[in-house]
Amino acid sequence: MTALSGTRMERAAHIALNSYIAVGHLLPVRQRLALTSWLVRRMIAPRLGWFDRIAANLDLVWPDLSAARKSEIAEKSIDNLARALIENYYPSEMLKRGAAFPVSGPGLPILEQAKADGTPVILITGHYGSPICARAALVARGYTVAGLLRPMSNAFMNARYIRNYREVGEPVFEQGRRGTIGLVKHIREGGIAAMAFDVFESSGAMIDFLGHPAPTATSPADIALKTKAILLPYFGVRRSDRYGFDAIIEEPVPHSDPVTMMTEVTKRLEARIEADPGQWMWSHRRWKPKRVAKRMRKAAQAADQK
Repeated sequence: MTALSGTRMERAAHIALNSYIAVGHLLPVRQRLALTSWLVRRMIAPRLGWFDRIAANLDLVWPDLSAARKSEIAEKSIDNLARALIENYYPSEMLKRGAAFPVSGPGLPILEQAKADGTPVILITGHYGSPICARAALVARGYTVAGLLRPMSNAFMNARYIRNYREVGEPVFEQGRRGTIGLVKHIREGGIAAMAFDVFESSGAMIDFLGHPAPTATSPADIALKTKAILLPYFGVRRSDRYGFDAIIEEPVPHSDPVTMMTEVTKRLEARIEADPGQWMWSHRRWKPKRVAKRMRKAAQAADQK
C-alpha cells in the first residue's frame, strides 16, 4: 500500500466517522449507544479480529472458563468499547451525564481536600468501563482534570479526538516529550491529571497482570514521586443498563518505589476486572507473550554473562 493510498483511506475513514456522528445527533442517546454497539460487534469487530484476540487473551488468563462464558465476556467487552469510543464524540452530552451520575468512594474526601489545598493529584485508571465518563463527572463538579492522550494513528481522526477531549475539559496533553513536560508542570503546580496505564509498554517494568507478566509503564508513579502528587485509582463503572455509570475514587496508593506503586495500581484494576470482566478492553494486546518471553530470555542471558 502506498503512502498516498493510506492517506486516502484515513481520510475516507474520517469522513465516514464524521457522517456517522452527524447522524448520531439525530438519535436519542440510548439508541445511539445501542446502535453503535451493534454495528461494532456485528460488522467491525469480526473483520478486525477482535473476537479472536479476546478469545486468545481469555485462554491465556482463564483457560478453564466455559466457551459460553468466554463468548459472553467478549460480547460485553466489545459492547463497552464501542460505547466508550462513541461517547467521546459528544462532549456536551458527556458533561450532562457527568453531572447526573454520582461520584463516590473512599478516595473522594481525599480528592476534595487536595483540590481545596492545591495538592497535586494523579488519577490513575485502566481501559475499564468508561474513564471519560468519570472524568466528565469530575469536570461537571468544578474539577480541572488534565488529560494525557495517546495520539491516534489516523491524523484526521486524531485532530477531532483531541478537540472533543478538550471540550470536556482543559488542559489536554498528547503523549510525547513536550506533552509530558506540560503535564508534569501542571501537576507540580497543584493540578489534577488523569492517566491510563494498562497498555503494552515495551520498555516497562515486568508486573504480573491477571497471572501473567505484562510490561507496564512506571511513569505515573515516577511523576507522582517527583511532584509529591497523591496517586488515586479511579474508575468509571458502567451500570447494567449500559448507559448510567458510577465514578468511583479509590483509596490512594502509598508512595514507595515506582514498581511497588504500579503493582498496587495493577491489583486495583485486577479486582475490578475479576468482579466484572466484561467492562475491560480484552481486545487490547496487553501481554504479547512471545515478545515478553524473548525479553525475559535476553534478561536471563545478560544475567548469566555477569
